[in-house]
Amino acid sequence: MLFSVMQLIGGVILSLGWIPQIMQILQTKSVADLNIKSYLLMLLGISLMEAYAINLAGTGVGVAFLITNTMSLCVILLVIILIIRYRSYNRPKRVPK
Repeated sequence: MLFSVMQLIGGVILSLGWIPQIMQILQTKSVADLNIKSYLLMLLGISLMEAYAINLAGTGVGVAFLITNTMSLCVILLVIILIIRYRSYNRPKRVPK
């Protein structure tokens, strides 16, 4: 029980750790310094862990892991969506000659 609570607290902290990055993207509308490849790799890793978490939760253990991993998956997806949205927003407009 104690370790499940620790998992929940740790997972929530890790997921909330992305909120400042998301807020900065939304305020500046700039993703120039963010590398989408690294976020896609994190998405892949978290997706694989999500499959494992679903399997664990199906056996009756690891519900805390499933909850926090799902939170992380949603946050990383949001960052990727923002990168895609604002990457084209920040590109210079081509002026026809």
